[in-house]
Amino acid sequence: MDYGQLLLSKHGFATHNLAKYFLTIDVGSKILTVSEFSDAYNLARGTVQNSIKLLQDNEAIILESRGHLGTFFVKKNFHILLKLSGINSILGAMPLPYSKRYEGLATGLISSMDNQFDLPTSLAYMRGATKRISMVLADRYDFAVISKFAATEFAKINQEIQIVKSLGKHTYLSEHIIVFHDVNIKEITDGMIIGIDVDSIDQKKMTEKACENCKVEYVQIDYSQILSKIKSGEIDAAIWNKDEITDKVSNVNYVSFEFDDYNDTEAVIVCKSSSNEIAKILKDIIDTKLVIDVQQLVLDNKITPSY
Repeated sequence: MDYGQLLLSKHGFATHNLAKYFLTIDVGSKILTVSEFSDAYNLARGTVQNSIKLLQDNEAIILESRGHLGTFFVKKNFHILLKLSGINSILGAMPLPYSKRYEGLATGLISSMDNQFDLPTSLAYMRGATKRISMVLADRYDFAVISKFAATEFAKINQEIQIVKSLGKHTYLSEHIIVFHDVNIKEITDGMIIGIDVDSIDQKKMTEKACENCKVEYVQIDYSQILSKIKSGEIDAAIWNKDEITDKVSNVNYVSFEFDDYNDTEAVIVCKSSSNEIAKILKDIIDTKLVIDVQQLVLDNKITPSY
């Protein structure tokens, strides 16, 4: 069946939208009535009926009428619904894999998304939660991997993203720390020059928290350059990811920085709030336990990262 030609047919637009609807609901659910479909999608009743028949005739869905109880969703062919919805691939954005934990996370996600739906999936790597979220909102990517803290902070000012999956504590990083240039310093004090990356929601907020009682000078620095700036003495201190210190056995002075009930350590998958079909697909294809197990195998050096 040429599903592209089907979508160009008289009822193609309606079929496309109804296919997306059926992707978002679970088998066993009661579906909308024809009148409700008509109102929700601004379609004529006859068009809705013909599109539902097209989906049934092409074995995309199986429905069951239960009289006065309504019509129920009995079975769906995920592959056909994807084709009719125009969803041919899934693309996500996550942090640059500069730590073994990120390498494990990327490997776990790729392993999990290698799914039975014949849906090509891939990851791109981009620094800064703000940039990753903006790419999702611009429809450049279907989803982004950020910390739970970043997702929560962003949602306070913008409701356009939704959390699809929460992967658990320490899946994003082990902990944040404060790194210092001076080996004898253990706390931020007045007069210090502090590195801050405004594209990183986590790093920016935690930096402001760590410095809230001190008079310091902030210097905008790309997150990836913080460690080199610390070592050179261009900045006195900064919030950093402990994993990179541990992985690279860097000889740098640091202290732990506890923050916000570990939300900064938990990885979450986010997509646009309006992308219910993408959210449903991700919920179905991402196996949280598999992602965590694979990540741990990478951390334990039992498998080689592959992403």
